[in-house]
Amino acid sequence: MTFRLRDRVAPGLGAGLIVTGLALYVRRLRTIAAADAGYLRRLHDTAELSQAAGAPDAVVDQVGRQLADTLALRGWRFEYGNLMGHPARLAQDGEVIVDRQPWDLERRGWPEGEIELRAAANGHYCGRFMIVPAPGTVPSRQVRLVAVTLADHAGAALDTARPVADR
Repeated sequence: MTFRLRDRVAPGLGAGLIVTGLALYVRRLRTIAAADAGYLRRLHDTAELSQAAGAPDAVVDQVGRQLADTLALRGWRFEYGNLMGHPARLAQDGEVIVDRQPWDLERRGWPEGEIELRAAANGHYCGRFMIVPAPGTVPSRQVRLVAVTLADHAGAALDTARPVADR
């Protein structure tokens, strides 16, 4: 009988690699699920706050803090009122627009300067978050859509707070 080490080691090694691969995959899925749960919690908390009567400024502040955390921002501010200028913009579909053209965020990173994230409700512009991303960060489209939805909650709170005659 001939003993071949390869015949004994290879099946065990293959099984070990499969188990290790599965363990890494499960760990990755748990990380994604935890992140998704965090995003859902933010959206839920903001929706509850935006439905509370008389709290639009609190919603704007909460959304700003959540945007800073979600998008890894270096800074943010909120501007009420009219649109001025043509800064880069994070659009409703999660795309970044620069000079009215799509910007390849994954390849080029965030554009320089402040980026506009509009807060609107019922087709009415309520204001905008001017965000300043941290260098080297590139959030996924999913994360950018969470940010857009958060801004929409701020818009809804501001729209609800407007006098009925202004709507």
